[in-house]
Amino acid sequence: MMTKFYYTLKNMQFINSVGDIVTINEKKKFDADYDIFHIWNFPQHLGIRVKIGQFSSYLPHGQQLSLSDEAIEWIKGSMKIPSSVCSVPCRPGLRKSQQEGKAVCCFDCAPCPENEVSNKTDMDQCVKCPIDQYANIEQIHCLQKRVTFLSYEDPLGMALAFLALCFSALTALVLGVFVKYQDTPIVKANNRTNSYILLISLKFCFLCPLLFIGYPNTAKCILQQITFAVLFTVAVSTILAKTITVVLAFKVTAPGRKMRGLLVSGAPNFIIPICTLIQLVLCGIWLGIYPPFVDTDAHSEHGHIIIVCKKGSVTAFYYVLGYLVSLAVGSFTVAFLARNLPDTFNEAKFLTFSMLVFCSVWVTFLHVYHSTKGKAMVMVEVFSILASSAGMLGCIFFPKCYIILLRPTRNSLQRIKKKDVVPPADF
Repeated sequence: MMTKFYYTLKNMQFINSVGDIVTINEKKKFDADYDIFHIWNFPQHLGIRVKIGQFSSYLPHGQQLSLSDEAIEWIKGSMKIPSSVCSVPCRPGLRKSQQEGKAVCCFDCAPCPENEVSNKTDMDQCVKCPIDQYANIEQIHCLQKRVTFLSYEDPLGMALAFLALCFSALTALVLGVFVKYQDTPIVKANNRTNSYILLISLKFCFLCPLLFIGYPNTAKCILQQITFAVLFTVAVSTILAKTITVVLAFKVTAPGRKMRGLLVSGAPNFIIPICTLIQLVLCGIWLGIYPPFVDTDAHSEHGHIIIVCKKGSVTAFYYVLGYLVSLAVGSFTVAFLARNLPDTFNEAKFLTFSMLVFCSVWVTFLHVYHSTKGKAMVMVEVFSILASSAGMLGCIFFPKCYIILLRPTRNSLQRIKKKDVVPPADF
């Protein structure tokens, strides 16, 4: 600093107090001492000169300039150097915000808006990060967003996959029990064929969530919704067929009734292919209009780009889901009306509870689904599939397995005769 000060002074000329011209350079007055004064203009503009230092060019380098900071009084009672501006500089991560009614140099420092950065001092505006990047905590620079999805390595994804496999294995076990005890009254009375179809469809319903876990692609996005819709339609229409069979078996089996022929011929079983065909048509229309596709969600989760499957036509999705719920409501209504039929081997009450659980899960799903984003939407749908499938499996088949495995004395024709009730035939 002293070197800069010396070179600034060496070519200066001024008139001293006696009127002589003083030239400061290397040839003239090189060995002179120069006093440094500070003028006090306060109070009342007195203009008092106060010596605050001295410059001696002939002294060794580093000792030429001496200043007394204690002698400098900038304002009365303060030795602190005043600022020439009315605002402090805005550091990176902040932007200038003009103070209303004040000079242009007067401003406040405001934080950058979300996902915007400023990497210089006193920036007027922050810069928005690209869609595939996000601002760091200090909002000084943008960072690359991490691509994510509901994967098997994700703890929740792993848990959902584990539940799906466990429930699928449990369904296979129940199916094995029904096949092993297929000639017992409790299995025969509740329509073996429909029970097998329902158990097989439930097994695949439990495996359906595996399509929702892992890296999404177009094929998986389409298979997710179509497989889910068709499998659940088969399951619910099978329950509807079982419910109608129970009602016909107890209500219209008297001789001479015209509907007896429908029961004997197994006409209720045609409900399954007919209902499934209608759902396939709805799914075909969905795929033809606006099928599901892969999309990215860069806004739901900070610092992440979520790869998700979009429904495509949301209207078509709700038609498919609405048709499924309408089948469940129909099954629930028929089963509820038949709930007071003789209890021996009558599963009307169990069917009623299963459809009540199914409808409750999916009505709740619609409300929760609209309030979630990103991976949470996938998790909600997977959980709804598992919960509704588990509800049907537990309500319909666990009571029967309990009797078959733990209360075999109740699974006999003697028990039926004791109750004086004729169970429905195995159509």
